[in-house]
Amino acid sequence: MKPKSELSDFIEAAGLLEYDPAAIKKIYRGHSIRLLRRLWQTLIPLGLFLLGVGKDQLLGRLKDSNRARQRAKEFASLLFQLGPAFIKGGQALSTRPDIVPGILLEELSQLQDQLPGFDSDLAMACIEEDLEKPIFEIFENLEKQPISAASLGQVHRGTLKNGTRVAVKIQRPGLREQITLDLYIVRNIASWINRYIGLIRSDLVALIDELGKRVFEEMDYLNEANNAKKFKELHNHNKNIAVPKIYEEATSRRVLTMEWIDGVKLTNLAEVKKLGIDPDEMVEIGVNCSLQQLLEHGFFHADPHPGNLLALKDGRLCYLDFGMMSEVSKESRTGLIQAVVHLVNKKFDKLSNDFVNLGFLDNKIELGPIVPAFEKVFTQAVDLGVNKMDFKNVTDDLSSVMYKFPFRIPPYYALIIRSLITLEGIALSVDPEFKILGAAYPYFARRLMEDPDPQLRKSLKEMLFDNKEFRWKRLENLLQSAGTQTQLDIEKLLDEVIEFMFSEKGVFLRDQLVKETINRLDELSIKTVNKINNKLNTLKPNSSLNKLEGKRKSKTLNQIGKLINIMKKIPGFKLEIIVTRLPKIIIKKDIRKMSIKIAKGVAEKNIVRLVKVVAGESI
Repeated sequence: MKPKSELSDFIEAAGLLEYDPAAIKKIYRGHSIRLLRRLWQTLIPLGLFLLGVGKDQLLGRLKDSNRARQRAKEFASLLFQLGPAFIKGGQALSTRPDIVPGILLEELSQLQDQLPGFDSDLAMACIEEDLEKPIFEIFENLEKQPISAASLGQVHRGTLKNGTRVAVKIQRPGLREQITLDLYIVRNIASWINRYIGLIRSDLVALIDELGKRVFEEMDYLNEANNAKKFKELHNHNKNIAVPKIYEEATSRRVLTMEWIDGVKLTNLAEVKKLGIDPDEMVEIGVNCSLQQLLEHGFFHADPHPGNLLALKDGRLCYLDFGMMSEVSKESRTGLIQAVVHLVNKKFDKLSNDFVNLGFLDNKIELGPIVPAFEKVFTQAVDLGVNKMDFKNVTDDLSSVMYKFPFRIPPYYALIIRSLITLEGIALSVDPEFKILGAAYPYFARRLMEDPDPQLRKSLKEMLFDNKEFRWKRLENLLQSAGTQTQLDIEKLLDEVIEFMFSEKGVFLRDQLVKETINRLDELSIKTVNKINNKLNTLKPNSSLNKLEGKRKSKTLNQIGKLINIMKKIPGFKLEIIVTRLPKIIIKKDIRKMSIKIAKGVAEKNIVRLVKVVAGESI
């Protein structure tokens, strides 16, 4: 039997439904037996490990990369042995390059959230306690042995009374109490490090509080159920995405009952192909869905590991486990797209300002030294082109900059990086040549071309103009990339192109269009004069006129022609789309000015040419 004071702590901690550092401190303040026992279990092994690392540091052994790697592996293993809170803490550190050096980041990123299952009788008791009904009243059948187990709970296969097959996730007994106690201990360690060790710039206490908040959200299966429903609603229109149904009548804070999904892990290529599905198509669906989550909905799945993504026989991609979700504000979503534009354009001064606006750097920080660091890290990668950029290498290089300078990683960004690196890992198992940045760029292009957001309009202009010079090639690349998107709204895209053409920034484009139209009409006049000259034979033969016609013809495949050809290749493009927009174009105030310039330009060219031809002069 537990001592009275310890049992009191146990019960109070079990009643905490939200992470509250003050309430946790109140529970464990004093000299609780349970606290002292856990301190002994955690601080002794951690202390011994740190002493060993300190000795290696003094003797210069950590300069040997093999020794450093060994110590990093030992630390990851130690966190696994210490239990759920430390596993989650290690996973959180694996996304913090501003705190953790590169080698340790790599080892922590491989920290598995898998533990042996717990006693089935305890699992059944948890169901009956939470749902307040006997098992046989809820389920027709429920397998005693779990099919999988992780740090927070385990999953059993079952059947509801109506015959529906379900997966039932059950939380580990005493988990909330253990997590609460460990967070209290780790938070105090973090506070001591912040106070007495000046090597780490970031606020470790804030990091632990963020971790605590997320772990408490994960422990609340009602929250996970709501996340699943919200995710399903956001992607209802996407016929390529599946989300299991949640059975609310058999769900509580510690029990989650959802539809059983028969599917195959994306990494199991042979089985995916047996379903008659192309694994590459599954990866494309996953990448597009992830980008849509991040940049359109701002509500994304932060843990898309192979076990949480299944290929279904009907060709859909199914997402599982919605315990770890995160949100990105509209401002941050726009800021991320702007950062990509500045990266592609190698505008590293603007990129450093983006990091300030996104909350990575304090606005009082001197950005001067950071700009050349970005240039050194990114120039070679950008020169390769987005289709050849290695996302892992780029993030690793960026991590080295973040570790060197006073960066602070916002929680949402850490989860985004974790999500994309995990997704790229899955994709690489399907296609060793896969590059997630190359796969993502068409989506960015579509957003830049379609989105009416003023900040993204500004980014589009920055992309297309370089020192006031219009970059045709960039516009071609954007249209080509955007055209590969199956969800591209061609009419909306054309409207945006028209709007851009008649905007203040579109002056150059309008001038080019006027010049091109004059040249085209000039070609027609040359042909006409040539025909008249040859047919009526009233004028002297003019060889220079014939040469000029040939010269003009050689220039007809110009930039605007290329763009029109690109537009024609975009799925869904029809001539009627342009025809229906002619009335809208005609009433533009700049059309009259353009018409006058065209008429004047054609008239001047023809009059001069006609006089020369009649006089028999060389043109």
